[in-house]
Amino acid sequence: MDAAFTEEQHEIRRTLRELLLKRCGPDSVKAAVRTPEGYDRELWGELAGRLGLPGLALPAAYGGVGCGPTELALACEETGRAVLPSPLIATAALAAPLILTLGSARQRAGLLPALAGGELTGTLVVPGGQLATALALTGPNDGGWAGGGRAGGIQARPVAGGWRLYGEAGQVLAGHTAEVLVVAAHTGGFTRSRTLLFVVRAEAAGKAAERAREPGADGAGVPGLLRTRQTVLDETRAQARLELREVPAELLGEGEGEAAGAEASVTAALAATGVVAAAALAAEAVGAADAALARTVAHVKEREQFGRPIGSFQAVQHRLADLYVRLQAARSAAYYAAWSAGAAAAGTAGPDGAGEPGAAALALAQALEALRAVAAEAVQLHGGIGFTWEHEAHLYFKRAACDELLLGPVHRLRARAAEEAGLFAGAGGGPAALASEAVDV
Repeated sequence: MDAAFTEEQHEIRRTLRELLLKRCGPDSVKAAVRTPEGYDRELWGELAGRLGLPGLALPAAYGGVGCGPTELALACEETGRAVLPSPLIATAALAAPLILTLGSARQRAGLLPALAGGELTGTLVVPGGQLATALALTGPNDGGWAGGGRAGGIQARPVAGGWRLYGEAGQVLAGHTAEVLVVAAHTGGFTRSRTLLFVVRAEAAGKAAERAREPGADGAGVPGLLRTRQTVLDETRAQARLELREVPAELLGEGEGEAAGAEASVTAALAATGVVAAAALAAEAVGAADAALARTVAHVKEREQFGRPIGSFQAVQHRLADLYVRLQAARSAAYYAAWSAGAAAAGTAGPDGAGEPGAAALALAQALEALRAVAAEAVQLHGGIGFTWEHEAHLYFKRAACDELLLGPVHRLRARAAEEAGLFAGAGGGPAALASEAVDV
Protein backbone atom coordinates (compact mmCIF):
# COMPACT_ATOMS: atom_id res chain seq x y z
CA MET A 1 0.00 0.00 0.00
CA ASP A 2 1.29 3.46 -0.96
CA ALA A 3 -0.04 5.85 1.69
CA ALA A 4 0.92 8.99 -0.25
CA PHE A 5 -1.77 10.73 -2.27
CA THR A 6 -1.11 11.58 -5.90
CA GLU A 7 -1.03 15.13 -7.19
CA GLU A 8 -4.38 14.55 -8.87
CA GLN A 9 -5.92 13.48 -5.56
CA HIS A 10 -4.48 16.54 -3.81
CA GLU A 11 -5.91 18.73 -6.57
CA ILE A 12 -9.39 17.25 -6.14
CA ARG A 13 -9.26 18.08 -2.45
CA ARG A 14 -7.84 21.58 -2.91
CA THR A 15 -10.28 22.60 -5.63
CA LEU A 16 -13.29 21.33 -3.74
CA ARG A 17 -12.21 22.94 -0.48
CA GLU A 18 -11.69 26.34 -2.11
CA LEU A 19 -15.11 26.22 -3.75
CA LEU A 20 -16.93 25.16 -0.60
CA LEU A 21 -15.18 27.79 1.51
CA LYS A 22 -16.65 30.43 -0.80
CA ARG A 23 -20.09 28.94 -1.34
CA CYS A 24 -20.96 26.81 1.67
CA GLY A 25 -20.59 28.63 4.97
CA PRO A 26 -22.84 27.91 7.98
CA ASP A 27 -25.39 30.54 6.93
CA SER A 28 -25.53 29.14 3.39
CA VAL A 29 -26.05 25.64 4.77
CA LYS A 30 -28.93 26.75 6.97
CA ALA A 31 -30.54 28.55 4.04
CA ALA A 32 -30.11 25.59 1.68
CA VAL A 33 -31.73 23.02 3.97
CA ARG A 34 -34.89 25.12 4.16
CA THR A 35 -35.50 24.99 0.42
CA PRO A 36 -37.96 22.41 -0.96
CA GLU A 37 -35.07 20.34 -2.31
CA GLY A 38 -33.07 20.50 0.91
CA TYR A 39 -29.89 21.61 -0.87
CA ASP A 40 -28.55 24.37 -3.13
CA ARG A 41 -29.35 23.19 -6.66
CA GLU A 42 -27.12 25.84 -8.22
CA LEU A 43 -24.13 24.77 -6.14
CA TRP A 44 -24.88 21.10 -6.83
CA GLY A 45 -24.95 21.86 -10.56
CA GLU A 46 -21.54 23.50 -10.30
CA LEU A 47 -20.09 20.62 -8.28
CA ALA A 48 -21.44 18.11 -10.78
CA GLY A 49 -20.79 20.01 -13.99
CA ARG A 50 -17.46 21.66 -13.20
CA LEU A 51 -15.89 19.07 -10.89
CA GLY A 52 -17.75 15.92 -11.92
CA LEU A 53 -18.34 15.06 -8.28
CA PRO A 54 -21.10 12.42 -8.65
CA GLY A 55 -19.10 10.68 -11.39
CA LEU A 56 -15.75 10.50 -9.59
CA ALA A 57 -15.89 6.73 -9.12
CA LEU A 58 -17.66 5.93 -12.40
CA PRO A 59 -15.81 4.77 -15.55
CA ALA A 60 -15.14 7.32 -18.27
CA ALA A 61 -17.13 5.14 -20.67
CA TYR A 62 -20.27 6.14 -18.78
CA GLY A 63 -19.46 9.83 -18.44
CA GLY A 64 -17.56 9.50 -15.17
CA VAL A 65 -14.12 10.76 -14.19
CA GLY A 66 -12.67 7.26 -14.03
CA CYS A 67 -11.26 7.49 -10.51
CA GLY A 68 -12.18 5.23 -7.60
CA PRO A 69 -13.34 5.00 -3.98
CA THR A 70 -10.27 6.86 -2.68
CA GLU A 71 -11.05 9.97 -4.72
CA LEU A 72 -14.71 9.77 -3.75
CA ALA A 73 -13.71 9.51 -0.07
CA LEU A 74 -11.45 12.56 -0.36
CA ALA A 75 -14.29 14.51 -1.92
CA CYS A 76 -16.65 13.37 0.84
CA GLU A 77 -14.15 14.50 3.46
CA GLU A 78 -14.37 18.01 2.06
CA THR A 79 -18.16 17.98 1.77
CA GLY A 80 -18.29 16.72 5.36
CA ARG A 81 -16.01 19.55 6.45
CA ALA A 82 -18.58 22.02 5.10
CA VAL A 83 -21.55 19.88 6.27
CA LEU A 84 -22.73 20.22 2.68
CA PRO A 85 -26.37 19.29 2.11
CA SER A 86 -26.41 17.44 -1.20
CA PRO A 87 -27.47 14.18 -2.90
CA LEU A 88 -23.82 13.12 -3.31
CA ILE A 89 -23.83 10.08 -1.00
CA ALA A 90 -27.21 8.87 -2.23
CA THR A 91 -26.23 9.24 -5.89
CA ALA A 92 -22.51 8.44 -6.06
CA ALA A 93 -22.15 5.95 -3.21
CA LEU A 94 -25.49 4.10 -3.31
CA ALA A 95 -27.47 4.26 -6.57
CA ALA A 96 -24.73 4.57 -9.20
CA PRO A 97 -22.55 1.63 -8.00
CA LEU A 98 -25.55 -0.71 -7.98
CA ILE A 99 -26.58 0.30 -11.49
CA LEU A 100 -22.99 -0.12 -12.66
CA THR A 101 -22.71 -3.59 -11.10
CA LEU A 102 -26.12 -5.08 -11.84
CA GLY A 103 -27.62 -2.97 -14.61
CA SER A 104 -28.02 -4.15 -18.16
CA ALA A 105 -26.01 -2.46 -20.91
CA ARG A 106 -29.10 -0.42 -21.81
CA GLN A 107 -29.68 0.65 -18.21
CA ARG A 108 -26.06 1.62 -17.66
CA ALA A 109 -25.90 3.62 -20.88
CA GLY A 110 -29.22 5.32 -20.18
CA LEU A 111 -28.73 6.23 -16.52
CA LEU A 112 -25.06 6.46 -15.55
CA PRO A 113 -24.01 9.38 -17.80
CA ALA A 114 -26.90 11.48 -16.51
CA LEU A 115 -26.07 10.57 -12.90
CA ALA A 116 -22.38 11.30 -13.44
CA GLY A 117 -23.11 14.71 -14.93
CA GLY A 118 -25.62 15.75 -12.29
CA GLU A 119 -28.56 15.83 -14.71
CA LEU A 120 -30.19 13.14 -12.58
CA THR A 121 -29.84 12.21 -8.93
CA GLY A 122 -30.46 8.78 -7.49
CA THR A 123 -30.87 6.93 -4.24
CA LEU A 124 -31.34 3.46 -2.76
CA VAL A 125 -34.77 2.71 -1.31
CA VAL A 126 -34.68 0.16 1.50
CA PRO A 127 -37.82 -0.49 3.60
CA GLY A 128 -38.00 -0.42 7.35
CA GLY A 129 -35.00 1.85 7.92
CA GLN A 130 -32.72 -1.12 7.25
CA LEU A 131 -30.09 0.67 5.18
CA ALA A 132 -27.13 -0.51 7.27
CA THR A 133 -28.42 -4.08 7.23
CA ALA A 134 -29.06 -4.06 3.48
CA LEU A 135 -25.48 -2.90 2.90
CA ALA A 136 -24.17 -5.66 5.21
CA LEU A 137 -22.59 -3.12 7.56
CA THR A 138 -24.25 -4.27 10.79
CA GLY A 139 -24.96 -7.89 9.93
CA PRO A 140 -25.49 -10.33 7.05
CA ASN A 141 -27.85 -9.00 4.38
CA ASP A 142 -29.30 -12.37 3.38
CA GLY A 143 -32.28 -12.17 5.76
CA GLY A 144 -35.77 -10.75 5.50
CA TRP A 145 -34.84 -7.07 5.87
CA ALA A 146 -36.87 -6.15 2.73
CA GLY A 147 -40.11 -7.63 4.01
CA GLY A 148 -39.53 -11.37 4.04
CA GLY A 149 -42.37 -12.01 1.61
CA ARG A 150 -44.93 -11.19 4.30
CA ALA A 151 -46.84 -8.01 5.17
CA GLY A 152 -44.65 -4.95 5.35
CA GLY A 153 -41.65 -3.87 3.34
CA ILE A 154 -41.97 -3.58 -0.43
CA GLN A 155 -43.43 -6.34 -2.59
CA ALA A 156 -42.96 -6.76 -6.35
CA ARG A 157 -45.13 -8.67 -8.79
CA PRO A 158 -44.59 -9.24 -12.51
CA VAL A 159 -47.07 -7.83 -14.99
CA ALA A 160 -47.17 -7.62 -18.74
CA GLY A 161 -44.27 -5.46 -19.83
CA GLY A 162 -42.66 -4.99 -16.43
CA TRP A 163 -43.22 -5.05 -12.69
CA ARG A 164 -45.40 -3.34 -10.09
CA LEU A 165 -44.19 -2.36 -6.62
CA TYR A 166 -46.33 -2.06 -3.52
CA GLY A 167 -45.24 -1.00 -0.03
CA GLU A 168 -43.51 1.79 1.81
CA ALA A 169 -40.09 2.86 3.01
CA GLY A 170 -38.88 5.52 5.39
CA GLN A 171 -35.54 7.22 6.02
CA VAL A 172 -34.69 7.24 2.31
CA LEU A 173 -31.72 9.53 1.70
CA ALA A 174 -32.67 12.33 -0.74
CA GLY A 175 -35.77 10.31 -1.52
CA HIS A 176 -38.03 13.31 -2.04
CA THR A 177 -36.10 14.65 -5.05
CA ALA A 178 -34.14 11.73 -6.54
CA GLU A 179 -35.16 10.99 -10.13
CA VAL A 180 -33.71 7.47 -10.17
CA LEU A 181 -34.89 5.16 -7.41
CA VAL A 182 -33.15 1.82 -6.93
CA VAL A 183 -35.75 -0.06 -4.89
CA ALA A 184 -35.13 -3.25 -2.90
CA ALA A 185 -38.27 -5.41 -2.98
CA HIS A 186 -39.38 -8.97 -2.38
CA THR A 187 -40.93 -11.12 -5.07
CA GLY A 188 -41.99 -14.73 -5.40
CA GLY A 189 -44.52 -14.85 -2.58
CA PHE A 190 -43.97 -16.40 0.82
CA THR A 191 -42.51 -19.76 -0.22
CA ARG A 192 -40.21 -18.51 -3.00
CA SER A 193 -39.48 -15.07 -1.62
CA ARG A 194 -36.27 -13.37 -2.68
CA THR A 195 -34.93 -9.83 -2.68
CA LEU A 196 -34.34 -8.13 -6.02
CA LEU A 197 -33.55 -4.58 -7.07
CA PHE A 198 -35.79 -2.50 -9.31
CA VAL A 199 -35.43 0.86 -11.03
CA VAL A 200 -38.14 3.50 -10.84
CA ARG A 201 -37.75 6.63 -12.96
CA ALA A 202 -39.44 9.20 -10.73
CA GLU A 203 -39.31 12.16 -13.09
CA ALA A 204 -37.21 13.89 -15.73
CA ALA A 205 -34.33 16.03 -14.50
CA GLY A 206 -35.32 19.42 -13.15
CA LYS A 207 -39.06 18.79 -13.02
CA ALA A 208 -39.12 17.31 -9.53
CA ALA A 209 -38.10 20.62 -7.99
CA GLU A 210 -40.72 22.51 -9.98
CA ARG A 211 -43.45 20.09 -8.91
CA ALA A 212 -42.28 20.24 -5.29
CA ARG A 213 -42.93 23.99 -5.28
CA GLU A 214 -46.55 23.54 -6.28
CA PRO A 215 -48.99 23.62 -3.33
CA GLY A 216 -50.17 20.13 -2.42
CA ALA A 217 -47.97 18.37 -4.97
CA ASP A 218 -45.91 15.34 -4.00
CA GLY A 219 -43.17 15.76 -6.60
CA ALA A 220 -43.22 12.15 -7.67
CA GLY A 221 -44.31 12.26 -11.30
CA VAL A 222 -45.12 8.50 -11.28
CA PRO A 223 -48.61 7.04 -10.81
CA GLY A 224 -48.95 5.54 -7.34
CA LEU A 225 -45.75 7.04 -5.92
CA LEU A 226 -46.10 9.43 -2.98
CA ARG A 227 -42.97 11.03 -1.59
CA THR A 228 -42.97 13.03 1.63
CA ARG A 229 -39.94 14.78 3.05
CA GLN A 230 -39.51 13.77 6.67
CA THR A 231 -38.72 16.05 9.57
CA VAL A 232 -35.33 14.96 10.86
CA LEU A 233 -32.91 16.26 13.46
CA ASP A 234 -30.10 16.69 10.93
CA GLU A 235 -31.60 18.83 8.19
CA THR A 236 -28.40 18.61 6.14
CA ARG A 237 -29.09 14.91 5.56
CA ALA A 238 -32.53 15.09 3.93
CA GLN A 239 -34.68 11.98 4.19
CA ALA A 240 -38.08 11.05 2.83
CA ARG A 241 -40.89 8.57 3.26
CA LEU A 242 -41.98 6.78 0.08
CA GLU A 243 -45.32 5.07 -0.44
CA LEU A 244 -45.65 2.86 -3.51
CA ARG A 245 -49.07 1.78 -4.73
CA GLU A 246 -48.67 -0.41 -7.83
CA VAL A 247 -45.78 1.72 -9.08
CA PRO A 248 -44.40 0.64 -12.48
CA ALA A 249 -40.79 -0.49 -12.23
CA GLU A 250 -38.05 -2.22 -14.19
CA LEU A 251 -35.94 -5.09 -12.91
CA LEU A 252 -32.35 -3.98 -12.49
CA GLY A 253 -30.33 -6.15 -14.85
CA GLU A 254 -33.25 -7.12 -17.03
CA GLY A 255 -32.04 -8.45 -20.37
CA GLU A 256 -28.70 -9.66 -19.01
CA GLY A 257 -29.82 -13.16 -18.06
CA GLU A 258 -31.28 -14.72 -14.95
CA ALA A 259 -28.00 -14.51 -13.01
CA ALA A 260 -28.06 -10.72 -13.15
CA GLY A 261 -31.26 -10.63 -11.10
CA ALA A 262 -30.58 -13.56 -8.78
CA GLU A 263 -30.77 -12.86 -5.06
CA ALA A 264 -27.17 -13.94 -4.49
CA SER A 265 -25.96 -11.36 -7.00
CA VAL A 266 -28.11 -8.69 -5.39
CA THR A 267 -26.86 -9.33 -1.86
CA ALA A 268 -23.25 -9.45 -3.08
CA ALA A 269 -23.68 -6.17 -4.98
CA LEU A 270 -25.29 -4.52 -1.95
CA ALA A 271 -22.43 -5.69 0.27
CA ALA A 272 -19.82 -4.38 -2.19
CA THR A 273 -21.69 -1.07 -2.38
CA GLY A 274 -21.74 -0.99 1.41
CA VAL A 275 -17.94 -1.16 1.51
CA VAL A 276 -17.58 1.89 -0.75
CA ALA A 277 -20.40 3.78 0.97
CA ALA A 278 -18.95 3.11 4.43
CA ALA A 279 -15.54 4.42 3.36
CA ALA A 280 -17.13 7.56 1.89
CA LEU A 281 -19.30 8.13 4.95
CA ALA A 282 -16.34 7.57 7.27
CA ALA A 283 -14.32 10.17 5.38
CA GLU A 284 -17.28 12.54 5.48
CA ALA A 285 -17.54 12.13 9.27
CA VAL A 286 -13.80 12.75 9.59
CA GLY A 287 -14.13 15.98 7.60
CA ALA A 288 -16.99 17.17 9.81
CA ALA A 289 -15.05 16.31 12.97
CA ASP A 290 -11.96 18.13 11.66
CA ALA A 291 -13.96 21.29 10.96
CA ALA A 292 -15.69 21.15 14.35
CA LEU A 293 -12.35 20.72 16.12
CA ALA A 294 -10.75 23.58 14.17
CA ARG A 295 -13.62 25.92 15.05
CA THR A 296 -13.39 24.90 18.70
CA VAL A 297 -9.63 25.52 18.83
CA ALA A 298 -10.12 28.95 17.27
CA HIS A 299 -12.80 29.76 19.84
CA VAL A 300 -10.76 28.76 22.92
CA LYS A 301 -7.89 30.92 21.65
CA GLU A 302 -10.13 33.99 21.66
CA ARG A 303 -12.53 33.37 24.57
CA GLU A 304 -11.07 34.80 27.79
CA GLN A 305 -11.74 33.77 31.36
CA PHE A 306 -9.97 35.17 34.44
CA GLY A 307 -8.03 37.51 32.16
CA ARG A 308 -6.56 34.84 29.88
CA PRO A 309 -7.71 32.71 26.90
CA ILE A 310 -9.40 29.52 28.08
CA GLY A 311 -7.21 27.62 25.62
CA SER A 312 -4.23 28.35 27.86
CA PHE A 313 -5.66 26.19 30.65
CA GLN A 314 -4.10 22.75 30.78
CA ALA A 315 -7.43 20.97 31.31
CA VAL A 316 -8.77 22.42 28.05
CA GLN A 317 -5.55 21.56 26.21
CA HIS A 318 -5.73 17.94 27.37
CA ARG A 319 -9.32 17.60 26.14
CA LEU A 320 -8.44 19.03 22.74
CA ALA A 321 -5.32 16.86 22.47
CA ASP A 322 -7.39 13.73 23.14
CA LEU A 323 -9.84 14.77 20.41
CA TYR A 324 -7.00 15.37 17.97
CA VAL A 325 -5.58 11.88 18.56
CA ARG A 326 -9.02 10.28 18.04
CA LEU A 327 -9.55 12.32 14.89
CA GLN A 328 -6.23 11.31 13.36
CA ALA A 329 -6.87 7.65 14.13
CA ALA A 330 -10.28 7.88 12.49
CA ARG A 331 -8.79 9.62 9.46
CA SER A 332 -6.19 6.89 9.00
CA ALA A 333 -8.88 4.21 9.26
CA ALA A 334 -11.08 6.01 6.72
CA TYR A 335 -8.23 6.38 4.23
CA TYR A 336 -7.31 2.72 4.61
CA ALA A 337 -10.91 1.65 4.11
CA ALA A 338 -11.10 3.72 0.92
CA TRP A 339 -7.82 2.27 -0.36
CA SER A 340 -8.98 -1.25 0.48
CA ALA A 341 -12.29 -0.69 -1.35
CA GLY A 342 -10.42 0.61 -4.39
CA ALA A 343 -8.00 -2.31 -4.34
CA ALA A 344 -10.89 -4.75 -4.15
CA ALA A 345 -12.62 -3.06 -7.10
CA ALA A 346 -9.40 -3.23 -9.11
CA GLY A 347 -8.72 -6.83 -8.07
CA THR A 348 -5.34 -5.96 -6.56
CA ALA A 349 -6.10 -6.33 -2.85
CA GLY A 350 -4.89 -9.89 -2.50
CA PRO A 351 -4.83 -13.33 -4.09
CA ASP A 352 -8.62 -13.47 -4.20
CA GLY A 353 -9.08 -9.80 -5.12
CA ALA A 354 -10.97 -9.06 -1.92
CA GLY A 355 -10.40 -6.04 0.27
CA GLU A 356 -9.53 -6.20 3.94
CA PRO A 357 -12.49 -7.91 5.68
CA GLY A 358 -14.37 -5.55 8.00
CA ALA A 359 -12.18 -2.53 7.25
CA ALA A 360 -15.06 -0.37 6.01
CA ALA A 361 -17.42 -1.11 8.92
CA LEU A 362 -14.62 -0.61 11.44
CA ALA A 363 -13.56 2.69 9.85
CA LEU A 364 -17.14 3.93 9.84
CA ALA A 365 -17.54 3.00 13.52
CA GLN A 366 -14.35 4.82 14.47
CA ALA A 367 -15.25 7.89 12.41
CA LEU A 368 -18.78 8.14 13.83
CA GLU A 369 -17.44 7.78 17.35
CA ALA A 370 -14.80 10.46 16.75
CA LEU A 371 -17.37 12.85 15.29
CA ARG A 372 -19.70 12.29 18.23
CA ALA A 373 -16.90 12.99 20.73
CA VAL A 374 -15.65 16.10 18.90
CA ALA A 375 -19.15 17.51 18.41
CA ALA A 376 -20.03 17.01 22.08
CA GLU A 377 -16.85 18.70 23.25
CA ALA A 378 -17.38 21.53 20.75
CA VAL A 379 -20.74 22.29 22.33
CA GLN A 380 -19.22 22.16 25.82
CA LEU A 381 -16.13 24.26 25.08
CA HIS A 382 -18.14 26.94 23.31
CA GLY A 383 -19.82 27.55 26.65
CA GLY A 384 -23.23 29.21 26.91
CA ILE A 385 -23.37 30.18 23.24
CA GLY A 386 -22.57 26.59 22.24
CA PHE A 387 -25.74 25.35 23.88
CA THR A 388 -27.97 27.54 21.74
CA TRP A 389 -29.69 25.53 19.02
CA GLU A 390 -28.82 28.15 16.40
CA HIS A 391 -25.05 27.97 16.90
CA GLU A 392 -23.03 26.33 14.13
CA ALA A 393 -21.62 23.75 16.59
CA HIS A 394 -25.01 22.03 16.44
CA LEU A 395 -24.62 21.36 12.72
CA TYR A 396 -21.91 18.88 13.64
CA PHE A 397 -23.71 17.63 16.74
CA LYS A 398 -26.86 16.83 14.75
CA ARG A 399 -24.85 15.17 11.98
CA ALA A 400 -23.09 12.94 14.53
CA ALA A 401 -26.33 11.92 16.25
CA CYS A 402 -28.30 11.19 13.08
CA ASP A 403 -25.55 9.37 11.19
CA GLU A 404 -25.23 6.86 13.99
CA LEU A 405 -28.99 6.35 14.06
CA LEU A 406 -29.06 5.83 10.30
CA LEU A 407 -25.94 3.67 9.91
CA GLY A 408 -25.15 2.26 13.34
CA PRO A 409 -25.05 1.79 16.17
CA VAL A 410 -21.30 1.77 16.52
CA HIS A 411 -21.12 -1.45 18.53
CA ARG A 412 -22.98 -3.34 15.78
CA LEU A 413 -20.59 -1.98 13.14
CA ARG A 414 -17.65 -3.22 15.20
CA ALA A 415 -19.27 -6.60 15.81
CA ARG A 416 -19.85 -7.01 12.08
CA ALA A 417 -16.23 -6.07 11.33
CA ALA A 418 -15.05 -8.66 13.83
CA GLU A 419 -17.22 -11.35 12.25
CA GLU A 420 -16.00 -10.52 8.73
CA ALA A 421 -12.39 -10.64 9.89
CA GLY A 422 -12.98 -14.05 11.48
CA LEU A 423 -11.95 -12.97 14.97
CA PHE A 424 -14.65 -15.14 16.52
CA ALA A 425 -14.37 -18.10 14.16
CA GLY A 426 -13.50 -20.45 17.00
CA ALA A 427 -15.60 -18.80 19.68
CA GLY A 428 -18.75 -20.81 19.02
CA GLY A 429 -21.14 -18.17 17.72
CA GLY A 430 -19.33 -14.88 17.45
CA PRO A 431 -19.79 -11.65 19.45
CA ALA A 432 -23.39 -12.39 20.43
CA ALA A 433 -22.44 -15.76 21.94
CA LEU A 434 -19.49 -14.25 23.80
CA ALA A 435 -21.72 -11.51 25.21
CA SER A 436 -24.20 -14.14 26.40
CA GLU A 437 -21.45 -16.16 28.06
CA ALA A 438 -20.16 -13.03 29.79
CA VAL A 439 -23.62 -12.37 31.23
CA ASP A 440 -23.89 -15.93 32.50
CA VAL A 441 -20.54 -15.61 34.24
